[in-house]
Amino acid sequence: MLGIGLSGFAIALALALVLTPLVKKFAVRIGAIDVPNHRKVHTRIMPRMGGLAIYASFTVGLLLLMPWLPEGTLSHHDRNLIGALLTGGTLIVLLGSLDDKFDLSAKLKLLIQIGAACIVVFGFDVKINLLNVPFGESMQPLGEWISIPLTIFWIVGVTNAINLIDGLDGLAAGVSAIAIGTILVMGIIMGNSAVILLSTVLLGGIIGFLFFNFHPAKIFMGDSGSLFLGFALATLSMLGFKQITVVSFVTPLLIIGVPLSDTFFAIVRRWIHKKPIFAPDKGHLHHCLQQLGFSHRTTVLIIYGIAAFFGTCAVIQSSMSDTGLGNWITFIVICALVFLLQIGAELIGIVDKTRRPVLDFLARLRMKPGTETRSK
Repeated sequence: MLGIGLSGFAIALALALVLTPLVKKFAVRIGAIDVPNHRKVHTRIMPRMGGLAIYASFTVGLLLLMPWLPEGTLSHHDRNLIGALLTGGTLIVLLGSLDDKFDLSAKLKLLIQIGAACIVVFGFDVKINLLNVPFGESMQPLGEWISIPLTIFWIVGVTNAINLIDGLDGLAAGVSAIAIGTILVMGIIMGNSAVILLSTVLLGGIIGFLFFNFHPAKIFMGDSGSLFLGFALATLSMLGFKQITVVSFVTPLLIIGVPLSDTFFAIVRRWIHKKPIFAPDKGHLHHCLQQLGFSHRTTVLIIYGIAAFFGTCAVIQSSMSDTGLGNWITFIVICALVFLLQIGAELIGIVDKTRRPVLDFLARLRMKPGTETRSK
């Protein structure tokens, strides 16, 4: 299966290299452009809608490969997964393309995203139906009254998380590529043919697009790209690993840890400052790193490194889940990452430039022994 997947990677890569310049010309012709403003980093008008190239290279590459798959390679569930990703993804790309051109309202975009998630759940019967209780003995079935809203919430949440980090050249595409690469590694370990096929083809399309999107970018992916990649990641991370015998969401949370943590801190930041949750600002991770003096390219590479670290943790954590210490390892990984995220957030001021409760507490602990020594 990996050999067919590599062929799909090469096909999608070649298609993206050919299609991206064509999409760039199309975006300019119809006026799908990104104009600089006080909140954005770029200083010149840029064509967007580059997500069309990623979507087209992925879809065409996948359809070209399907007839060559040996009979019995894909199960009925696998075919439902592919159908859900293509159908829901098409709606998401259409939504993103219209937004790249017309700047749709947030409420309308959210409504259509929920519709795409409903296509996955009701149209193809793909949903989260198993959950491992921490330190439990086995996977527990979920009732539909929980699994359906949980699945829809997961898809919509991850779809928007990728969209929120799309603020620098190559950032969203690169982080998504690292996440897809992590999913591919885990799919190979598990022998999941559908995940291997989808991940390799999608990875080829993303990397082909990155040739034109890395700093200095010649085209932006726009919402057509960030929403589609978020939707694809949500679907793959949710469905590809539901058989892992750990807390169900730990592995996918680690895989997409960068966009989800940035989204979480953005919500907290806006809540603390009493701003609407969907109000744009310049407090995201990439903004904070640039404010510390890092260059555009260095900032992107730092975030790539963080994403790769999360991905490595996901692979290690899932690989150890079959051992007797699996749940304890999961617990330790979660605690360590939460602590590191909080420290990092306070150091760069991603939530608030003045509030540093954990760092202040640690500073007081360091001062206490010194104070006691001087008092003697």
